[in-house]
Amino acid sequence: MKIAYLTGEYPKISHTFILREIEALRALEIDVVTASIRKPDPLHYRAELENREFQNTFYVLNSISSRPHLFFLALVKFAIFNSKKFFRTCALANSTRVPGIGNFLWQLFYFLEAIAVAEFVENEQCDHIHNHFGDSSCTVAMLASSLTGKPYSFTVHGPDDFFRPYEISLKTKIEKAAFVVAISNFCRSQLMLFSDPVHWEKIQIVRCGVEVERYKTTRPEGEGKNILFIGRLDGVKGARILIDAFPPVLDQHPTAKLIMVGDGPEREALEILAKDLNVGEAVEFKGFLTQDEVAETLVTADLFVLPSFAEGLPGVLMEAGAASLPLVSTQIAGIPEIVVEGETGVLVPASDVEVLTVEISKLLSQPELRASLGQGAQQLVARDFDIQRTGRELSALFKQRSVTRKTP
Repeated sequence: MKIAYLTGEYPKISHTFILREIEALRALEIDVVTASIRKPDPLHYRAELENREFQNTFYVLNSISSRPHLFFLALVKFAIFNSKKFFRTCALANSTRVPGIGNFLWQLFYFLEAIAVAEFVENEQCDHIHNHFGDSSCTVAMLASSLTGKPYSFTVHGPDDFFRPYEISLKTKIEKAAFVVAISNFCRSQLMLFSDPVHWEKIQIVRCGVEVERYKTTRPEGEGKNILFIGRLDGVKGARILIDAFPPVLDQHPTAKLIMVGDGPEREALEILAKDLNVGEAVEFKGFLTQDEVAETLVTADLFVLPSFAEGLPGVLMEAGAASLPLVSTQIAGIPEIVVEGETGVLVPASDVEVLTVEISKLLSQPELRASLGQGAQQLVARDFDIQRTGRELSALFKQRSVTRKTP
């Protein structure tokens, strides 16, 4: 079968789980073609694999703007030769928009993008459309599915989709989908909350996966003190909480070092905060790293910390666990499904700087405990988050549930 994979921006460093998933499906002889609403910034495809994906991806907005005459012909084709589907899709677009002239215009843009995606799907002779995330790109996928009669599905990660479920018409998207992928039990519970029980059976758990062997390593023995954070440098990841917790940790462990991997709108403010707290020399901001660079950085770390305020189930916890790092994160969303207290790491209350400080200091003082938790994390990731296993589960869903709808 042939599947069109769609998302808002692809490839993207913070969304490497999508690339891994696509590669796993291709290894299972499923033909996957990629489409993205927008082109990513060049920093997101510095590595060879990402650059190859960039070269082979269909970019919706670029296609419309660079070849308007072809887009117009596609619009006319759907309006005249598929008029029932066209006007049914117009009604669907109108029924799932938020009231207001501004939102009407946004929905119009999504409808036009869906025309371009539908033409791409038909030209590529795709059997199915799959989208990552439940936001605007999922609206485009749903409308393209309606235009073509091809089934569609989508993967939900959270937390953004659960902040505004009514605004993004999550209930309708679940209703119209052939199936919906939830990446965790928590994620599935939220999708059940915002959907009709008659559609709960559609919501299937397929965890995001990692290439376990890429990160698997034998960690050196000793009193290592390198604390690693990987994530977007914005409010939701709780990076400020971690830097606030670091000065008292440094008082107890003078050789400790905090490594911050990632970038975002708060980077400059966080760098200033580290200097204001007199820990600037012990905090290293490394910016965005490729998958290979992340793997190399994980080898140098002794403890992984992610004090998020809101999450789905972070892929970086899987990568750190695969690298046999003990995990420290917050008691929210799907995180307890990978950070198991006393087995793979430590859970702390979100926003609690004092508890975070205590737990980090305790782990830095106990190398044997770190080793035990790291081994447990590696075993759990190998069991539940291996990309080969999750790829097979997703492949089975596509084959079992991707049936072209018989639409007039």
